[in-house]
Amino acid sequence: MNEAYSPATPRPGGTASPGTMKLFMAFLAVCMLAQTIGTTLFCLYLHMKMDKMEEVLNLNEDYIFLRRIQKCQTAEGQKSTLLDCEKILKGFQDLQCKDREPSKGQPKFEMQRGHDHPHLTHKNETSAAEEKRQPVAAHLAGVTRNKAASELQWMTTMYGPAANDLIAYQEGKLQVKEAGLYYIYSQVTFCTKAATSAPFTLYIYLYLPLEEKRLLLRGQDTHNTSNPHCDLQSVRVGGVFRLREGDMVFASVTDSGRVVYNHGSTYFGLFKL
Repeated sequence: MNEAYSPATPRPGGTASPGTMKLFMAFLAVCMLAQTIGTTLFCLYLHMKMDKMEEVLNLNEDYIFLRRIQKCQTAEGQKSTLLDCEKILKGFQDLQCKDREPSKGQPKFEMQRGHDHPHLTHKNETSAAEEKRQPVAAHLAGVTRNKAASELQWMTTMYGPAANDLIAYQEGKLQVKEAGLYYIYSQVTFCTKAATSAPFTLYIYLYLPLEEKRLLLRGQDTHNTSNPHCDLQSVRVGGVFRLREGDMVFASVTDSGRVVYNHGSTYFGLFKL
């Protein structure tokens, strides 16, 4: 009996084995994992880079702002039409006020004209108060009012400290409002003639309302001259004294009719040491 011949069905040549497929899937998974890790690290690096760039930009903006403030404090900057100096300076003052409220004792940045950068000033509240205090001093110039009176009268000058809340002036006398050591001084210029041979004397007294006045300083000139018109002479006295609160001092001369009241010739003053 003859059987029909049937050749064996061949295997498809293009089909991969299961082992190869597993290796391929594992390789693909590793690639995806590596890409994910790389992407994460790149994003982290980019974020850090952006933070650093933002910090640099903020510092650059602060520096530009400070440069604008400094330029506005100069005459050239105030004339510039590109800068709104009034707005810039007002903004800087607002920042200083906000910074002063939470920390009064901390050092603050202040701008100084003529420098390129701000500097730290370590001034405490005591030194700031001393700067704002009025000077405990007075300098007065002589003024003619009553030639018969020996006690001299005075007026304020444009070039010297005037009487204020700490030193009062009334009727030729200077009154101190703070106790302490004071330097008291006076100069009187007078006219000497041949007919007047008597010495000219300048006195500085401490005025005590309920007691006799006390002599503090005395200057005397016994210059004689043959000039029939006038020879100018000056007597000057000065010294340090401890005064109490409310004490008053004044100046007097032996002959007020001989006093010369030219500018800078006759003066009286004191200041606290």
